[in-house]
Amino acid sequence: MLTIGQPAPDFELPNQDGEPVRLSDFRGQKVVIFAFPKANTAGCNAQACGFRDEFPNIETANAVVLGISADTPAELKAWKQAKKLPYDLLSDTERRVLTAWGAWGVSLLNVINLPLMVRSYWVIDENGIVADMQVGVSPTGSVNKALAALNREVNRA
Repeated sequence: MLTIGQPAPDFELPNQDGEPVRLSDFRGQKVVIFAFPKANTAGCNAQACGFRDEFPNIETANAVVLGISADTPAELKAWKQAKKLPYDLLSDTERRVLTAWGAWGVSLLNVINLPLMVRSYWVIDENGIVADMQVGVSPTGSVNKALAALNREVNRA
């Protein structure tokens, strides 16, 4: 699981068009990554559209947005087009990145692990360091908290 202040591990996942996207491709920029359970569901629409609506402010902060879920590229492409999302959506059908980043698997009383996605966000700075994160967050909370962290990073520079 990731922690604030540590380097974010690089990954490569296909986007909605099946093209590979690597976290390291964005060195020199801030990266806001959000994990969502299922494309085109109420909470995920609120989360994704919140990042869409704030996208101009995110770009002004020299940042990009990436959404990530276990949906297929085809599902993500249809959703991106329907909701007019201006950023890439990444497909982690094998849940490798989601698991490594702590967003896959819910523990019940530390006894049983359920195979469920945990809505989350991460803000990665220009050097690839985790500047802020929360695993287990509401749809609008992920947008608001990620923006607040991004603004702190901008003011720090």
